[in-house]
Amino acid sequence: MTDGPFSPYTDNLDRDAALAQLRHATAGADDGEIFFERVRSEAMVFDDGRLKTASYDASEGFGLRAVNGEVSGYAHSTEISESALKRATETARLAVGDGGGTWADGPQATNEKLYTDADPIAGASFPVKLESLREMDAYARDLDPRIVQVTASIAASLQEVEILRPEGTSVRDVRPMTRVNVSVMVEQNGRRESGSAGGGGRVGLDGLLDPADWKVKIREALRVAVVNLEAVPAPAGIMDVVLGPGWPGILLHEAIGHGLEGDFNRKGSSAFAGLMGQRIAAEGVTVLDDGTIPDRRGSISIDDEGTPSGKNILIEDGILVGYMQDRQNARLMGVKATGNGRRESYAHAPMPRMTNTYMLGGNTKPGDIVADLKDGIYAVGFGGGQVDITNGKFVFNCTEAYRVQNGVVGAPVKGATLIGDGATALKQIRGIGNDMALDPGMGNCGKAGQWVPVGVGQPTLMIGGLTVGGSAT
Repeated sequence: MTDGPFSPYTDNLDRDAALAQLRHATAGADDGEIFFERVRSEAMVFDDGRLKTASYDASEGFGLRAVNGEVSGYAHSTEISESALKRATETARLAVGDGGGTWADGPQATNEKLYTDADPIAGASFPVKLESLREMDAYARDLDPRIVQVTASIAASLQEVEILRPEGTSVRDVRPMTRVNVSVMVEQNGRRESGSAGGGGRVGLDGLLDPADWKVKIREALRVAVVNLEAVPAPAGIMDVVLGPGWPGILLHEAIGHGLEGDFNRKGSSAFAGLMGQRIAAEGVTVLDDGTIPDRRGSISIDDEGTPSGKNILIEDGILVGYMQDRQNARLMGVKATGNGRRESYAHAPMPRMTNTYMLGGNTKPGDIVADLKDGIYAVGFGGGQVDITNGKFVFNCTEAYRVQNGVVGAPVKGATLIGDGATALKQIRGIGNDMALDPGMGNCGKAGQWVPVGVGQPTLMIGGLTVGGSAT
């Protein structure tokens, strides 16, 4: 594997041979492609005053797909060669059978680039990265004597893809990704609490390694940890909840985002199946999935089928107006692909996935929304969560939340979980702030065993009647 620009065509495989195999694999099918990929990634973790791990990974391979109706034949290999393609063709053709498919037009090409194609791993030397981690550790420990542990990490990767279509066209995308994370643990009177902060995107490392950037992250992690030192047990019961802007959009992502992906709706397994054109949310609620925002973690110039990413409205003023579609589900549902066909790697077939999913802001000042909260929770930080796609029921853990009574923000609470279902929560949105923000660039989304980077966002929101699970009696 070389450090030059990725090309799948070598002495072991020329383009004409690859195209011939692809055309054979998809003869009589509806659709198909070869997805060539090379990925290089590096990660460093500095924990408790020392470099704990440093890793570098490199992989390449291809995935060949033939689609016939609802069936897909998929084969992949780490070996990019004509012989490997021939074996993959035999497997993929099993889905085509006797053929009879109607060939779908290929995606329209685009020259738009949403991010740099420079290799972020090469943007800083290993010694510079290591010294940056040491400086982060030292800066954090000097901030507060209560800090007993610091963990800082730097990650960078470069994904290079080429998608070959049976029509003879091909498209390429070079996708960088970087991220810096910091977590701290504080101790006071025998009690330990932690806080974390981080972010990144499809950008180089230079900005993230600037002390002006990572010092903000460290101070934020410390702030959250100190807040939690004072936290009291969270109350339990049904109450109104105000969600902060930005990262709390992860609740929106999980609670309704997956339910608006095309495959779940085509199969009727989504809580939103069959509701196109109907009101599914309160007035003023507009939700988009937008893969076209420059440099964002969830953005893609093209999706993993070669379709340009789009700015897709899903819910407009409370009305369901669109789903996220890959090519197969769009064709079967009689609509256009939306640029949401994504895959974790060459070893995975594409499926409808989110990119950057967010709710637009309203006209209300965030302070006024909190002031209207009579008795509830103000949640501004979230950890893990779970959702059932078929009914939209979700459970989310709060990492930073406060009790609010008569519009006054009180003590921080610990152990709060938010429980509800997406369809009901959408209709119970009672306040939409004018402070829409995107997350700092730290989201990953899992579906059917595949993980892809995503972005989320929202303004301050009030949602009525959520179940809050807590530990207070």
